[in-house]
Amino acid sequence: MNPLLYPIVIPFIAGLLLYVIPRRVKGIHEAAALLVSAGTFGLTVWLFLQKPMEWTTQNSLILRLDDLSAFILLAAGLFGFLIALYSVIYMKDRNQRSMYYGSLLLTLGATCGALMSNHLILLLIFWGFLGITLYLLIQSGGDGAAPAAKKSLIIVGGSDALLLLGIVFIYSLTGTFEMDKILLSFNNGLVTWVFVLLALSAFAKAGSLPLHTWIPDMAMHTPIPATALMPAALDKLLGIYLLGRMVLNLFQMTGAMNLFLMIVGAVTIITAVMMALVQHDLRKLLAYHAVSQVGYMVLGIGTGTVIGIAGGLFHMLNNTLYKTCLFLTGGSVKYRTGSTDLDELGGLARFMPMTFLSFIFAALAISGIPPLNGFVSKWMVYQGLVELGREGDKLWVVWLLAAMFGSGLTLASFMKLTHTVFLGDSAKRAGRKIKEVGFIMWLPTVILAVLCVLFGVFAIQVPLKHFIIPAMGSDIEYIGSWSPGLATVMILIGIGIGFLIYLAGNLKGIREADSFIGGEELDSETRVTGTGFYNTIREMGMFSRIYRWAEDKWFDVYDLGNHLFSGIGGVLSKAHTGVLNLYVFWFVFGLIVLLIVLMGGSL
Repeated sequence: MNPLLYPIVIPFIAGLLLYVIPRRVKGIHEAAALLVSAGTFGLTVWLFLQKPMEWTTQNSLILRLDDLSAFILLAAGLFGFLIALYSVIYMKDRNQRSMYYGSLLLTLGATCGALMSNHLILLLIFWGFLGITLYLLIQSGGDGAAPAAKKSLIIVGGSDALLLLGIVFIYSLTGTFEMDKILLSFNNGLVTWVFVLLALSAFAKAGSLPLHTWIPDMAMHTPIPATALMPAALDKLLGIYLLGRMVLNLFQMTGAMNLFLMIVGAVTIITAVMMALVQHDLRKLLAYHAVSQVGYMVLGIGTGTVIGIAGGLFHMLNNTLYKTCLFLTGGSVKYRTGSTDLDELGGLARFMPMTFLSFIFAALAISGIPPLNGFVSKWMVYQGLVELGREGDKLWVVWLLAAMFGSGLTLASFMKLTHTVFLGDSAKRAGRKIKEVGFIMWLPTVILAVLCVLFGVFAIQVPLKHFIIPAMGSDIEYIGSWSPGLATVMILIGIGIGFLIYLAGNLKGIREADSFIGGEELDSETRVTGTGFYNTIREMGMFSRIYRWAEDKWFDVYDLGNHLFSGIGGVLSKAHTGVLNLYVFWFVFGLIVLLIVLMGGSL
């Protein structure tokens, strides 16, 4: 069997077997998921070192592993293993373990298949299968998960229909389904529609506007490791992989198509981070940030410049690292406290130090703070926008301001989250003694946090050199100057000086003061949490209306579509009067309309 088939077939077989093994057989689901995911990760490492590789049958190139798909495959294998490891403890008392672990392995196998597919029909099969496993993972959340699972299936499944339509058009234009033989130029109006259809499918998978609304709903009802696996990691990798493949290999891009991508990217950044600012639940806040970060990837790829596209791909990789870490640390908080409501959390840093440290590094990384990995990829996206301005684009400042403003709001949002969950006053927890989670749960978060540091400090030497530049097929020319090593040394010196000042201050004792809220006196039972941070934004003129519209689901394509079809159904139901003559009339009328449409050219 061709080696490319192993990371697809092995997780598939194991996943199907786990569905039928009764959950009363203790330990088998966890052990199988851990062993298979570890083996799959090992296979992805080996395949990465052996690339490029191909599998051809009947003169058709079916599977292909090149520089772009290889490093994303490696990342998918890593996340699958770490989340399986984390789940061993998190899911041990759940009733849906068979469905969860079976779906996890099927998701991993389908992801590997989608990434290596060179044949568009095979890509479509794996792409659609991932929608089913997403539905099953959400359903493993138990009671209350069904509406979120249905919504996710309809949005993601609907995007699969768009992908199918785009593939049909591609075949009509090129006569082939093999991606290595396709290069479309925008000299035909149909090509524009093909690009938009494929882009919308990528947006739905990655979680970009306007097809993002399944992610916040999913996050509230799904086991947190599953949220870390799909919208935080694998779906981001797949959606941006497809978009990157389109821009780099399938289409000869034009300014209009790049503008389309940059508009979507900028709007996604600002809209989602504004929603994240005012959330009162840890899971929903992280979910909106998962959406917002997609904007940087789409914006970078949309610049059409080498450094901008490279920055978008690098941000895809970085985002999966820190976002998975953030969701897993959030899962640790829920595991110990039983809640993700920010009003019920506080003061956890002293009880959960490993979780807190992992969270801090991931939070700084997503906020774009040097020398962590999130800063480097955002810096590259910024340079791509500046390069766009050099080439004569008059809107580059708008895109740059949107990206920088979004990064500032991200930092503000995580200041709120850090204060509320880890640094604020301790919340009262009836009957719960809070302590750090076990080694198996904090180890994956620490590994991801360390990678956030290493991929920032050694960005040029490791991820850019071995992953991104080979995928681009050309070297990257940096506009500005950035020395991660020097920056790291300077930051460490600053931290050291601050620590010495802290120690010196302790010699005189620590002054404690009550929280100040405009002079109002607080009784001893009142806690000041961070949930009130930025609530005034809701009342600011235009923003108050926008937030109200968002809460009323006016920007949710699923709810809008639901209302539309319900309205149409209501109108049509009135035509069902039970009068036979009326039914005959509608039948004849419809037949006449159909004949006119079919024979219109000859009438």
